[in-house]
Amino acid sequence: MICNICRSGTASSFETLDKKIYWSCNVCGCKYLDKSYFIDSADEEQRYLEHNNNIQDKEYRAFLSKLSIPLKEKISLGSHGLDFGCGTGPALADMLTHDGFKVSLYDPFFYPDESVLSKQYDFITCTETAEHFYDPYKEFNNLNDLLKPGGWLGIMTSFLTSDEMFENWYYRRDPTHVTFYCEKTFQVIASQRNWKCEIKSKDVVLLQKNYD
Repeated sequence: MICNICRSGTASSFETLDKKIYWSCNVCGCKYLDKSYFIDSADEEQRYLEHNNNIQDKEYRAFLSKLSIPLKEKISLGSHGLDFGCGTGPALADMLTHDGFKVSLYDPFFYPDESVLSKQYDFITCTETAEHFYDPYKEFNNLNDLLKPGGWLGIMTSFLTSDEMFENWYYRRDPTHVTFYCEKTFQVIASQRNWKCEIKSKDVVLLQKNYD
């Protein structure tokens, strides 16, 4: 089986849980749901509408600061970024704008202006979004194209820290979550694109595009 993330030919059957088949890659360490179990776009959008992503929610903003704080150490004031997959309440963009950065928004359901995808950015944020990627290899290539040389991509997604936790993991049980990463996965993603990879904390990774 060809891995959805790194395109190696080493993916193999991992688990069948809740009557759904999951695959595992021996190269990048990811786990992912078989595509035959992907839900349709209407059900996917409805699930996202159930999220309570209030821009002014203090707890939500504190959660997002786990990415914004280390990212701000890498970028200059006035830099222009893209909040990719910003959802219904783009709180992170609001936080960064308040701190002196310019942020454009893109979300295929709630901010579907594809004109923002024709530009390049100093930084891109992708919070609680990568787990929804149906074709992660393609998506990370697209993100690479959207970054200026030397630009930073900030990812926040819940890392799978052991195979034993997978069956009862709350993250797996969300029907819109189809791709599951560990630290090794991001190291492989970075290596394939000649990116710099910094694991800043559990669930947070910063990736820098090469200047070439």
